[in-house]
This record gives sequence, C-alpha cells and structure tokens, in this order.
Amino acid sequence: MSILSKTLRIIHAGALQQVITKCVEHFSSHNVNLTFEATGVGSREGAKRLLSGENYDIIALADQALFAELLVPDLVKSYYIFAADQIVIGYSQLSKGSEEINQENWFETLLDPQVTFARSDHHLDPCGYRTLMVWQLSESFYSRPGLYSKMESACIPYSLYPKSLDLASALVNGKVDYAFLYSSEAEQLGLPYITLPSKVNLSNPAHANFYDQAAVSVESKVPGKNIIIHGKPIEFAIGISKEGQEHELAQSFVELLTGPEGNSILEECGLIPC
Repeated sequence: MSILSKTLRIIHAGALQQVITKCVEHFSSHNVNLTFEATGVGSREGAKRLLSGENYDIIALADQALFAELLVPDLVKSYYIFAADQIVIGYSQLSKGSEEINQENWFETLLDPQVTFARSDHHLDPCGYRTLMVWQLSESFYSRPGLYSKMESACIPYSLYPKSLDLASALVNGKVDYAFLYSSEAEQLGLPYITLPSKVNLSNPAHANFYDQAAVSVESKVPGKNIIIHGKPIEFAIGISKEGQEHELAQSFVELLTGPEGNSILEECGLIPC
C-alpha cells in the first residue's frame, strides 16, 4: 500500500523513543510515502499538550491512568495498555559507591554526601512521581522512618530533568552518579542498574494494594490546582486522538504496536508486552 502526501503525528513518552522509532521503521516499509512527526516528552506534559490544543494523531504514554484523568472521553475515545516496566536505579562504572551498592543498601549509598542522584520532574513525567512513590514505599518496606524526606532533600533538583530520558542522558554523560529510571531505559542504553524489591518497584500487580499507600501531589489539568495520585503497577498505554487527521493510519499503527510485531519490538527494548 502506498500513501501520498500524508503525515502521521505522534506524541509519546520519552521512555518510548526507541520503541516508537522501531515501530515507525516497520510501518514505513508498508507506507513508503508516509512521513512521521514524533515528539518525545514527559507523559503528563504530553497529555497536557493535547489539552492545550496541540494536534496529534497518536498519543503513547508511560502511565495508562493519564488517559482516564486527562484525555478520555473528550480528546481520546479509548486507549490500549500494551506494556509493563519497573523502576530501577541506573548507574555507570564511574558512579561513586557502585562496587558496594545493592538491593539492601542503595539508600545508604545514595545518601552519602559525596554521591549525587536525580529523578525526573513529577509534574511532567510519570517516572518522576513513581520515583517519589518508590521512596515512600521503601520507607515502609525497609522500616526506615524519615527515608522519603531524606531522599527528597538529597536529590538533585527535579526541575533539571523534564523527562526520564533527559535524566538517562545525564547519567550517561557523567553528570550524576545514580538515576531512577525504567529498567527498559537502562537496558537500551547498556547501563548497569540495581533492581529493587517487587514490593517497591511498582512492577507487580499482586502488590497493587501496597503500592496504593504511596501518594504524590501533581499539577492537575486546572492551572494552579493539584491532585493526589496513588501508586499503581506501571502500565504503558496508547490512544488515538479524536482531533487527529489520520484516523485509519493511526489505528493501523496502534495495531502494529499492540500486535505480534510490536510485542517483539517491546521485548527488544526491554519492556514486557501486556
């Protein structure tokens, strides 16, 4: 099939950059004259761009809950959950304390005054608010009263990193010793990482009730007002914008991502297909 003079516009979580790039390559092989505009942002920022009137055909987010909160039913009719992930602590061979850090002592390593660590912006990026949830859950899981506040105080200002992909780049470039990322991002970049217990890493639906005790305040769709969101298992989702110009092409792209070819791409990129 050949498409003439059409552009498919995609806005997606920065963490999905490699996934979307590979899907575009596959899709292009069947639509040789189709062009693409793909924009990677923090997922809350992406949803708010649609709310502000920016026009895209497809929106792929790192948190499926954003669709119900911000987009459905006014801007997106329905959405599809397609992948799962977990929060990990990425580092490099040059990171201070990397020879000693493990699943049991990571917070002691990170709270060393000589060590730097960072997270992304929780108002723009799900990885940012999920990191805060991990800290809250860890305070309970490890029986460490005050851990959350200590981590917040010691962390590099989140405003420096709008999305987790920016944070991953900072880690690769040696600007920080440690970064809270998705495991898929660390694997894509070839970074070593510490896997956290499933009770705190937001990966396991069996622990959904435990995750729910974590709560973070983020900016709502009403300027100047915040809402409280609770911890949930990490699920990525994709939807088609009602305002988009290329509904049929968008539907075909979503079918690619959520089908067998897409599942292979997700696995290549370190994600768990749903």
